[in-house]
Amino acid sequence: MSDPLYPDFGILLVDDEPDWLSSLSLTLESCAGITNITTCNDSRQVMAILDQGGIGLILLDLTMPHLSGEELLEQIAEHHPEVCSIVISGLNQVETAVNCMRRGAFDYFVKTDDEGRMVNGVLRAVRMQELQRDHREMASRFSSPEVRHPEAFSAVVTNDRGMQAVFTYAEAVAGSPQPLLITGESGVGKELIARAVHTLSGCRGKLVTVNVAGLDDTVFADTLFGHVRGAFTGAEQVRRGMVEEAADGTLFLDEIGDLSIPSQVKLLRLLQEGEYFPLGSDLPKRLKARIIVATHQDLAAREASGAFRRDLYYRLRTHQLHVPPLRERRGDIPLLLDHFLEEAARALGKKKPTPPKGLAQFLATYGFPGNVRELKAMVYDAVSVHRDRMLSMDSFVKAVERSPKQGGGMAAAPAAKQNPFAGFDELPTFSDAAAFLVMEALDRANGNQTLAARLLGISQPALSKRLKMRQQGG
Repeated sequence: MSDPLYPDFGILLVDDEPDWLSSLSLTLESCAGITNITTCNDSRQVMAILDQGGIGLILLDLTMPHLSGEELLEQIAEHHPEVCSIVISGLNQVETAVNCMRRGAFDYFVKTDDEGRMVNGVLRAVRMQELQRDHREMASRFSSPEVRHPEAFSAVVTNDRGMQAVFTYAEAVAGSPQPLLITGESGVGKELIARAVHTLSGCRGKLVTVNVAGLDDTVFADTLFGHVRGAFTGAEQVRRGMVEEAADGTLFLDEIGDLSIPSQVKLLRLLQEGEYFPLGSDLPKRLKARIIVATHQDLAAREASGAFRRDLYYRLRTHQLHVPPLRERRGDIPLLLDHFLEEAARALGKKKPTPPKGLAQFLATYGFPGNVRELKAMVYDAVSVHRDRMLSMDSFVKAVERSPKQGGGMAAAPAAKQNPFAGFDELPTFSDAAAFLVMEALDRANGNQTLAARLLGISQPALSKRLKMRQQGG
């Protein structure tokens, strides 16, 4: 059975036979885990119930005293078009089914139909309602792009437009029960976004975080699903899995791109069936948590190479957002620098130091392969050895020099600046080009010759010599 959901809207069952209402309620609860059900055995009360709000799906008996299912369909279509309707009849009549569909019914079932077929029809209707709600929500958010609940993202220090777009999208999908895939390089703050989404979701339960990198298939299953006593050697006590710990909340699986194929199969089944088996148990348990996953890897490339299952990939990317690396939002570096200086000073019991002039500009020239996490580590290291009022730049320079250059190092210039002489009719001389580089370095370093020399990769005496030659016209 696919897409077992826990809709945040009610489902109304209408039939003049109380026994049938009880039977259908039990079927939906046991087969799909749906419990937010209201029953009504008097068709005259239906419109009043709908007027109270909160109902997203209604299952109608066709033949009832007072008001028939067909009459109710017309009233629902007129007064509550947002409510999805399914007709359940005791008779298998094609003409009647067609008439009901024309009146706006989403589906039509006969009471003698297979139980699983009927439940699947309900789940399809729930899924459609959820998608329509997500579409309306996202359309509303993107037509008004400001972040409505900035407090949920207070842990993310930024003024970047790209990050604001991430926040807007995260708000739009926060209430959806479907999986959310968060991508981005290591250290960009994917878990912070997951926490914000959990906060905005309004889920009553907690956020449970599991880093699945390095877990073999058995440990993965035991971590997520738990085990019963005696499931394997050493299993002397029952263990609750993380899926159960996250009930009514959010389960955040980090580094999902590192999962083995067997573990991917288990995760896919959890998402598809909405149930799982603790190790050693024959009794399934229901999934009652929202799933958020994150990875620094390119899942599309891994899927194309066969390292990641296509069906799981497409299920996980129902909602997807990408957190940009720090080198693509350099304007945030001064904000982050100030934030981490204050945080590090507080954590280390020191007075917040004053950063040297030009430090933010120097850091802006660096690619930060470790992103925000790397900048935080740099600041904490610098503050830990800090003694004077002015923070030393040496620890930052040494950290940059120690850093591997792959994917980072000193940042590559933007494409438009990679060849500053492309528009020249005549190429400048070497002396002119050198003078240009010196003045550019001094400008970026705000006149700090030590920093400018480091930007140029030359010694300070060499820089002083070039400045002297420029002043002499050489």
